[in-house]
Amino acid sequence: MRILISEDDLTSRKFLAKFLGQYGEVDLVMDGLEALDAYLLAIKDNKPYDLICLDIMMPKVDGVKVLKAIRDYELQKKIPIENRSKIIMTTALAEAEYVQNAFEIGCDAYAAKPIDTEKLVEVMEKLGLITKENDI
Repeated sequence: MRILISEDDLTSRKFLAKFLGQYGEVDLVMDGLEALDAYLLAIKDNKPYDLICLDIMMPKVDGVKVLKAIRDYELQKKIPIENRSKIIMTTALAEAEYVQNAFEIGCDAYAAKPIDTEKLVEVMEKLGLITKENDI
């Protein structure tokens, strides 16, 4: 599985990279512009990300705008829903408005920080990214 983590907080970025690294190849970026660049490069190389973790509050371009850009691109390129990247929004914000907006735009799940790894595994199973046998 190819995984992109877009997170401006160093501790959160390292934690997610270490945890998700057991499930696949992880790329790390620190802001929304880098996330968009990484996403488009992966598509160009014909190695799209299976999972993208986007922090909502990031410098340059926030996670919700990145989410919208990715979903717009997928629609424009007529990428079938089953082939689209699964996107999990992460944030320390508990504001329902941000979360609701992200779901309306097309995120697949939401994870509050600090990340609960058991819940994250459950979400990845529900999204079909891993099976119980993958659990470590």
